[in-house]
Amino acid sequence: MNLKQLSALLELSQTTVSRALNGYPEVSEQTRRRVLETAQRYGYKPNSNARKLATGRAGSIGYVLPVGRNVDLDPHFVEFLSGLGEHALSREVDLSLTPASYERESEAYRRIAASRSVDGVYLSAMRSDEQRIGLLQELGIPFLAHGRALKPVDGYACVDIDNEAAFHDATRLLLQLGHQRLAFINGDTDYSFAVHRLDGVRRAMTACGLAVGSLQHHSAAMNEENGYRIASALFHNADPATRPTGVLSASMFTTLGIVRALNQLGLKMPDDVSVITHDDVFPFLKPESFSVPLTTTRSSIRAAGARICERLVDIISGVETEPVQEIWPVELIVRASSGPAPTERKVVRRAAEAAQ
Repeated sequence: MNLKQLSALLELSQTTVSRALNGYPEVSEQTRRRVLETAQRYGYKPNSNARKLATGRAGSIGYVLPVGRNVDLDPHFVEFLSGLGEHALSREVDLSLTPASYERESEAYRRIAASRSVDGVYLSAMRSDEQRIGLLQELGIPFLAHGRALKPVDGYACVDIDNEAAFHDATRLLLQLGHQRLAFINGDTDYSFAVHRLDGVRRAMTACGLAVGSLQHHSAAMNEENGYRIASALFHNADPATRPTGVLSASMFTTLGIVRALNQLGLKMPDDVSVITHDDVFPFLKPESFSVPLTTTRSSIRAAGARICERLVDIISGVETEPVQEIWPVELIVRASSGPAPTERKVVRRAAEAAQ
């Protein structure tokens, strides 16, 4: 079926059908939905080259992919990209990756703007000293951020989770369970999400009258090895009467290492230490699959990827015109890894048992 036949079937002009298929804002949502449903039902596929010529668009969204010796492939990014790719397929939009080192990143965005190789870009891993927002506004490239800058910047759209509230609620749960000695194995505080999470932990401690200086805070890339290294340092040969009884973790991948360290040291969850972690919706790493099911703050990064693509396509097509900052609430899922703080008598007994 070609465009002329589809238009005749719908009893609409070819111009209206074309605009509906390409997401122009002047077409009503009811008409757009009707056109899309009919096109799908009858297997209509627009000619991509003709569409690009007609709209002046590249039909692609872009991402500047950080590369370099010190850059690891982040499983969070892979999961995010899966959600974004699935939605891009449904909208018949291509994805374009531009590799660049951190030092050459601004050059990459300038090349994208000059070549017009993509219609818009998305940003991720928002930094504490974020510079890319101003650059993209200067270059006039439509964009959407996954995350928020620490310093208020006007006129940019984003999708983010409420990191501060998530870790405030997780910390408050530990405090309600009687934990006074807390450790937080955080992500890298060069990134804004980690700063927001630390703010949430400190806010909960302050509200409960606990000095924020007592928090054992560690900042590192979120992977198993760092979780193992930091947890080993926290608990190996530590005085049972002074070591942390509650641990907050920034990621399931970090928690893999934390759990490995606790197992090697003979410490049990939640008898010796309660653990709460972030990320609950990885298909290959489920909190219920651990020997002790993990209490988590739940957030689907795959769903975030799909939403980023949906909104970015709407920004490019003019359907979305206001710089909306969309903040998702985070759910706290209580499982077996969190429990009441151990009493001093119980701590001494457990330490004696572990030494035997």
